[in-house]
Amino acid sequence: MHQDTGGIVPEVAAREHLRAIDALTEKALGDAGCQLTEIDAIAATVGPGLIGCLLVGANYARGLALSAGLPFVGVNHLEGHVYANWLEEREATPEPELPAVVLVVSGAHSDLVLMEAHRRFRPLGRTIDDAAGEAFDKVARLLHLGFPGGPIIERVAKAGDPKAFPLPRAAVADRFDFSFSGLKTAVLRLVRELEKKGEVPVADVAASFQKAITEMLAEKTARAAAEHAVQTVLLGGGVAANLALREEIARRIGHPLRVPSPALCTDNGAMIGAAAFFALRHRGTEIPVAVRSDLKLA
Repeated sequence: MHQDTGGIVPEVAAREHLRAIDALTEKALGDAGCQLTEIDAIAATVGPGLIGCLLVGANYARGLALSAGLPFVGVNHLEGHVYANWLEEREATPEPELPAVVLVVSGAHSDLVLMEAHRRFRPLGRTIDDAAGEAFDKVARLLHLGFPGGPIIERVAKAGDPKAFPLPRAAVADRFDFSFSGLKTAVLRLVRELEKKGEVPVADVAASFQKAITEMLAEKTARAAAEHAVQTVLLGGGVAANLALREEIARRIGHPLRVPSPALCTDNGAMIGAAAFFALRHRGTEIPVAVRSDLKLA
């Protein structure tokens, strides 16, 4: 549906949430082989995000919790991306060790935070304009590749030369903030110039763009990890599924890197459940019950 419009239309997305949520809840319970009476709590995202979609999910979850006599847990969507790293056990380290530097990169967010302990986050930097995922989407649209842009650009870039076009890396005054609008504009100008000369080498442009954006993210993540006494570096969010980004960060850091499986990087219900689990276990920083489209991680 969103591929047809080249992006998400908020009103359409909210209507689809409303249409699907009841049947999806029933399916989830059926797949899990349990009854609502066996559930300990009901959780839903209360922000950040599109306000219409947030209202559908949070109000449905509150009603479900009230009817079943269960506690309702409001979850920060970004915290969900962080706690996706706790959904899969690894043989060497069953749980990520804290403190950790966390990079959350998605369609709407590019946040670098210090996770001092469970549910204790200190902001280090964030994007001052476009998010990394948004830049992927816009460049993919510019190259007529479709939506969402991240997976498509990663696939196309495999056939391209990442050194074909030297694209700029933005210098930002605050040490750990990001800026991607200049890179996006540089790609736009590059494509327009290439169009004047003839055919656009799409794979080379995609590879060069991907190299620039992953290096910008990796450089600041590695520097933050080096400057803070952390045990681990964690990634989360849809862009964290990008293999080039994972490899670039792993190459630059001197700490263990934990990244969820690609299916758990993109938005999913399991990560919201994981964040709710730790919210119940480590009470302290409470999340507002009312939905907020601009809710921050820290």
